Amino acid sequence: MKTNIGVFFGGCSTEHEISVISASQAMSAIDRSVYDVTPIYITKQGEWYTGEALFDVANYRNVPQLLEKCTKVYMRPIKGDFNLYNVKKPMFGKDVVTRLDVAIPVLHGSYGEDGTFEGVLDAIGIPYAGCNVLASANGMDKITMKMILQACDVPVVDYVWFTDGEWAADRDAVLDRIEKKLGYPVIVKPANLGSSVGIGRAADRQRLIDRIDEAERYSSRIIVEHMVENLHEVNCSVLGDCDEYQTSVCEEPIKSGEILSYEDKYMGGTKGAKGMQASQKRIPADLPQEVSDRIRFLAGETFRVLSCHGVSRVDVIMDADNGNIYVNEINTIPGSLSFYLWEATGIRFDQLMDRLVKLALKRQRKESMKVKSYDQNIFSLGGGVKGGIKK
Repeated sequence: MKTNIGVFFGGCSTEHEISVISASQAMSAIDRSVYDVTPIYITKQGEWYTGEALFDVANYRNVPQLLEKCTKVYMRPIKGDFNLYNVKKPMFGKDVVTRLDVAIPVLHGSYGEDGTFEGVLDAIGIPYAGCNVLASANGMDKITMKMILQACDVPVVDYVWFTDGEWAADRDAVLDRIEKKLGYPVIVKPANLGSSVGIGRAADRQRLIDRIDEAERYSSRIIVEHMVENLHEVNCSVLGDCDEYQTSVCEEPIKSGEILSYEDKYMGGTKGAKGMQASQKRIPADLPQEVSDRIRFLAGETFRVLSCHGVSRVDVIMDADNGNIYVNEINTIPGSLSFYLWEATGIRFDQLMDRLVKLALKRQRKESMKVKSYDQNIFSLGGGVKGGIKK
């Protein structure tokens, strides 16, 4: 009997469509002679569906029509229940659609890459590939991530962070703090989004105000970073767990403007290309060996200190004026799962997916050896309980 992989994608996120593309690529790459694949599409409203029609990315041009061909499903938050249930319980027969053995989340952005969905999987107890709740949350939030990296001597650019509440209460104080510590130009970002959504450059106070107003549309936490003007962006993927991992070759994305935009990432490339592999890039990046080695080391350290798992992509920036290298961010569920970087490193996409399944099962075995609760029932020992009623 084949292992049944549940691939979860879509979600309540600004990166919904990118998730659909990444999942479509991943499902196509899975070796069907070894595994069964069950697609679970999460709509923008948070409803779950499964069905054969979900495999064809062309069907998403008309989502309401697509969903008519699918079955609305759910999972129970009960430890050990890996079944996928039909929302509309049939009059005759069982309401179980299928049983999953392993889950692979391919959810980008909020409510999928930030630990929220991983918490659901942990509650059920199903083995899954990718970062756990803590690593996902820390990797998604650019502020927390930079704090951890700084504490572990991983270089990041100077930054200032604040909440939308602080911004609303005293704009001048926030602006003064940014200008005193960073000066201009700066980059303004929502703290917990990816795919370059809501990101912009500011070279003066008025532009900074405009950029912050834009960023707070997407997030309650905003980060403003010193902008390295003469920069090169380089990406490197990491595969494994925090104790045993390997790094890919490096890539250099080619941007059309001052920063790598959403359009650069997902709407470039040749006709028919989709996802992150469609963006313009150099693979491997044209770098001296010692620079490439340094970037791969920093990517691995970022993966390690954040306790990551599965496949991630670490994005760094290089200051061409002084040679300094800084970690910019980590994508704990990268677009296209960074398969193009692993193919350039010598690992085929089907092998990458196989590795992810094995990593999920390995973590479950390891976690099963940890003490989760005590067998002793303190209530059976007799006597009163502090704060309770003694009879």
